[in-house]
Amino acid sequence: MNRYPRDFRGHGPNPPDAKWPGGAKIAISLVLNYEEGGENNLLHGDAQSEAFLSDIAGATPWPAMRHWNMESIYDYGARAGFWRLHRLFTERNLPVTIYGVTSALARNPEQVAAMKAAGWEIASHGLKWVDHRDMPEDVERAQIAESFRLHEEVTGEPPRGWYTGRCSMNTVHLTAETARLDWISDTYDDDLPYWLELGDRDQLVIPYTLEANDMRFATAPGYIEGEQFFTYLRDTFDTLYAEGQQGRAKMFSIGLHCRLIGRPGKIAGLKRFLDYAQSHEGVWFARRIDIARHWAATHPHHRIERPSQMTRDRFVERFGGIFEHSPWIAEGAWALELGPAHDCATGLHNALARIFRSASPDQRLAVLRAHPDLAGKLAAAKRLTPESTAEQASAALDALTDDERATFQRLNTEYVAKHGFPFIIAVRDNTKASILQAFATRIGNDTATEFTTACAQVERIAELRLKDILP
Repeated sequence: MNRYPRDFRGHGPNPPDAKWPGGAKIAISLVLNYEEGGENNLLHGDAQSEAFLSDIAGATPWPAMRHWNMESIYDYGARAGFWRLHRLFTERNLPVTIYGVTSALARNPEQVAAMKAAGWEIASHGLKWVDHRDMPEDVERAQIAESFRLHEEVTGEPPRGWYTGRCSMNTVHLTAETARLDWISDTYDDDLPYWLELGDRDQLVIPYTLEANDMRFATAPGYIEGEQFFTYLRDTFDTLYAEGQQGRAKMFSIGLHCRLIGRPGKIAGLKRFLDYAQSHEGVWFARRIDIARHWAATHPHHRIERPSQMTRDRFVERFGGIFEHSPWIAEGAWALELGPAHDCATGLHNALARIFRSASPDQRLAVLRAHPDLAGKLAAAKRLTPESTAEQASAALDALTDDERATFQRLNTEYVAKHGFPFIIAVRDNTKASILQAFATRIGNDTATEFTTACAQVERIAELRLKDILP
């Protein structure tokens, strides 16, 4: 099987109604990353100093050396930035989710106590704030297990959510396979939560953000003043809030770091945004665990039989009749590079239509000739496929008067005599009257035009059949 793993479809063109509590038009998740004391450092057993997300321009790792300036910037986050943010959120009674690097939490007991006293959710940000890109899978699995152990030891309970950040290609499936997490957030691919099927595990994913994130104060292009951060957050809020007013409520994650947004000039922009957001009705500030529990209760996962995961035999059995009596089209489609995008009617139709369109003229002609006459002898003898029977019945072609039946038979005979294949039309797009009108018009077309028209109608019939059985 040639299968493509990335999911470009997601919730599709009609995402679910979030149904946020109280009819809220937007859900805002404030996330405070706590990394101070978990970053790369020789003191932590690492081979070099940290170089990521600080106010040191162009920082690079210092191999086998401590970096005093870098350490002091991270220290600021713990010593000053955290407490400034703690006062801001507790004075406003705003719920917060902590992405806590476990080794950092272990080195910061007063901050952990303050998080717990405030009722904040303390999720895991991994064992250490390091890059997992090249980490062997067994090593990362072991670090995840140790993070669970240490997190419970330090905070009193295991994490229910997870975000590694600098993750590997294995991180998502490794965290999901623990079967201990209500949510994971190592994705940036949606404005709503969604379910991810990983083996037997249905894992809830709450996508995160790298753009509505104060990390942009330390990256280029990025923010250089609090006002820019406020403007971006406000514009994001306005767009999502308007969508919520139109019945398409979304979620808004805001990523924060103690050593960045905790600086006086930067936090001013965050304060302006909180003033702005709190001035609106229908805004739900929520911890990620609250969002996860709401989504699991409101939108529980239901597995479907996915075309991209079917065996060849099952695929042909299920879709071999979508193009009338032409299972070879399904066989060809199964061999394409299928993926999650093809697990819906539109996606699978595209795959089937590709095989039909790339077939030879004789092969496509055979598909046309496989279609029955409208209201013809096969219909009268009740020998149509179930799909064709239902389609013809939708326009009352199974309940014709004797005169109407005679008209259809005459038109069928004339059409086939001229063009060499049956008259084909997507009956469910038409009425009996419009079908008769099209019949009379198309008999007069040249055969090349009719061949093209008939092929397009065959594709439309297939599309409608797929929409009966797939999302």
